[in-house]
Amino acid sequence: MGKAQRWAWSKDACGRRCAYVSLDATGVGQQGPQGGKVEGKMVYVGMVFNADTDGPCQARYLAGLYDLDELGLQLRRQGGQVGMDDAEQWIALTDGGAGLEEFMQRNFPRAECILDFFHAAEHLRELAKAWHSHDEEQATALGREWAHRLKHEGGQAVLTMLEELDLRGRTSPVREMHRQVTQYVRNQVHRMDYPRYRTNGWLIGSGHIEAACKTVVGQRLKGSGMRWSEDGAHNVSSLRALFKSEAGQWDAFWAPAAAA
Repeated sequence: MGKAQRWAWSKDACGRRCAYVSLDATGVGQQGPQGGKVEGKMVYVGMVFNADTDGPCQARYLAGLYDLDELGLQLRRQGGQVGMDDAEQWIALTDGGAGLEEFMQRNFPRAECILDFFHAAEHLRELAKAWHSHDEEQATALGREWAHRLKHEGGQAVLTMLEELDLRGRTSPVREMHRQVTQYVRNQVHRMDYPRYRTNGWLIGSGHIEAACKTVVGQRLKGSGMRWSEDGAHNVSSLRALFKSEAGQWDAFWAPAAAA
């Protein structure tokens, strides 16, 4: 898909050229036999992009009902076409979705994997709400305090703080939520070194891929009452990814067919 076009990669605070890669999934309604409604499917959206804060973001998208192995092959190919190997630093941004980090480790082994800060902070805010379930103002303040610590001190500091919280007198639901959030942080702490990421000038949020899920897939396939066949969802998602990629990709893809 598309044509080769080497990008001028933006540089981080250490002067390294940085290439970003990200992956997420979004649900799409499905059409069953005789028009019946069936369970939706998850469309994967992947992107390779150049996060230049001083100019427009260059991006190559892929979207569809892909097998992750096939998606990995195609996303690596897109990275190769824009000269991803020229970048000294690869950065992979995902949320905590099942299998996403493993996908990055398998297909982009040079990449530093970063957990989306805002997803992680939301888990802490939910625990704060449970901790102060009868005082919204205190819950908001505590959630803000924990999120600030996460951003400025990192995941290990937050994990230590969670493990040291006094649970005496807390209800069973609060204890269970504390257990779940603590385990979540423990499982993800290796990619929650936000102070270092920020010092390096790297992105810590997966906003680019979340926006891609909306603009590439959501705006076309998730209108009111829309349901799709599997082939329809895959094909239209793939075309949307091509159409929304950097300028020239759409025309380059269709040029051979037009010439014929």
